[in-house]
Amino acid sequence: MITYPNVHLAHFMNRPNRFIAECRLQETGEMVTVHVKNTGRCKELFHPEVEVALSYQPSPKRKTDYDLIAVKKNKAWFNIDSQVPNALAAQAIQDGVIILPGLKGNIVSVKREKRFAQSQFDILVETDTGNQAFVEVKGMTLENHALGAFPDAPTLRGLKHVTELIEAMNEGYQSYVLFVAQFEKIEAATIHTTMQPALAEMILLGQHQGLSVITYNCLVTPDTIAIEHQVPFDVTKTFEDPNSER
Repeated sequence: MITYPNVHLAHFMNRPNRFIAECRLQETGEMVTVHVKNTGRCKELFHPEVEVALSYQPSPKRKTDYDLIAVKKNKAWFNIDSQVPNALAAQAIQDGVIILPGLKGNIVSVKREKRFAQSQFDILVETDTGNQAFVEVKGMTLENHALGAFPDAPTLRGLKHVTELIEAMNEGYQSYVLFVAQFEKIEAATIHTTMQPALAEMILLGQHQGLSVITYNCLVTPDTIAIEHQVPFDVTKTFEDPNSER
């Protein structure tokens, strides 16, 4: 579990650019400029007056005193911190909360940010049988009708990672894509094919060659987030984008 310090509830007002938002604190009514910890679109989450959670972390080195870390959608909290999935995943893999299917041997080490070819993968797992596995972690905040989807905007970086995970398998590594759904109520996950058909095609190609694609959801409160359990991933499911009319 990850716990955020000094969390205050507020209402989202607007987002002038992808890095900052204007919010109104519930306790005082004060308007504050906050750092948005996710550069994705998140259009289905950021509606005027929606309730949000802000972590107060002032510093002379910062331009803003608050980080926007979570948004309330239909009475449920969605964590939007794009930095948190990697930390959650590494700890959960180490603790055995996240199971990597088909992994050869028992885990002896979990290392962060390891380079292969032109990519730097999020996690390298080593086992007692000498096997090595790369795990690329992707945060997921897009949801509709309990179906989670990735991405909410085209990602050339994500496509490159999947391509090189397949290359790594050809050199003897095991390869995994791990989606961390940063919300709780999800029945299945998929690729937003309409948003990025090439990514869906590469995922499917990788799966045919042994790439494992798994999803775990999270229990989220305004100031905490924790891995909960695995949910099914199916690249062939059709995702209806809630932003298509926005």
